[in-house]
Amino acid sequence: MVKVRIKTGDKVRVIAGEHKGSEGVVTRIFKEKNKAIVEGVNMVSKHEKPSATNPQGGIKEIEAALQISNLSLIDKNGKSTRVGYRIEGDKKVRFAKSTNEVI
Repeated sequence: MVKVRIKTGDKVRVIAGEHKGSEGVVTRIFKEKNKAIVEGVNMVSKHEKPSATNPQGGIKEIEAALQISNLSLIDKNGKSTRVGYRIEGDKKVRFAKSTNEVI
């Protein structure tokens, strides 16, 4: 398992795959699978059977997970950057490697 440097709530850009160039906010992380769900990216159709809560049933659009290796954090300037860690005082903080600013 690889160390996950992207956290929930981060704004990211997809850097590889079918949705390359798309941007969104990370809504959920699956550390065991090294995947993340990004809001509004990688939409797939899911067929639902009629039920008591949804009597019509039908086709529903949901977000599918993307590999974390295909995501890059966006810094304050709107550019993709890598993430690093450093110790400031007695706290461990994340910083953008391109601008050297704390995230």
